[in-house]
Amino acid sequence: MNYPSRLIEDAVSEISRLPGIGKKTALRLALHLLKRDEQQTRGLSEALLKMRTQTCYCVKCHNISDEALCNICKNPKRDTSIICVVVDTRDVLAIEATSQFKGLYHVLGGIISPLEGIGPSDLNIDSLLKRIEEAPADERVQEIILALSPTMEGDTTAFYLQKKLKPSEVKVSTIARGIPIGGDLEYADEITLGRSIVSRVAYD
Repeated sequence: MNYPSRLIEDAVSEISRLPGIGKKTALRLALHLLKRDEQQTRGLSEALLKMRTQTCYCVKCHNISDEALCNICKNPKRDTSIICVVVDTRDVLAIEATSQFKGLYHVLGGIISPLEGIGPSDLNIDSLLKRIEEAPADERVQEIILALSPTMEGDTTAFYLQKKLKPSEVKVSTIARGIPIGGDLEYADEITLGRSIVSRVAYD
């Protein structure tokens, strides 16, 4: 494609590096930004730069944060006896959107994947064990919820965590896996359907 400006071409090249954005979409975005008020475009660029340079990770749960402790860990209304273990911040956001969980989180930063060269030492597992071991008496952890994707890597990670958590005698649970609301049984895979039967609950 022949761009009318080298500056436009450079902008399109950078925008198209983002996941899910091709050259055509990048061009539309670049032209849109060009039409906007200069101050608005400057505000966008400054916000992105601040996000990249000033965000950090919570020293306690490893969630993305603006300060040493994230808002969830600082919230005195959260239930400190329950920790939900997730892969990354996107999982935290997804669970928080349900408004059903009031405990704390622990972000692993990935899952065990030998094919990709990711082992237990590459994840935030030691800090989880330390949180449980060093928790004050009034904040003692009683349950760990493993909210990991039902994939081979997710199951491998969950199995490893369960073994590491066993000596602590903390209750270890996992999120329920089953048929989604609105789904038809005939389209469910055998593993999902089987787990739905095994993990059945009382009808009320």
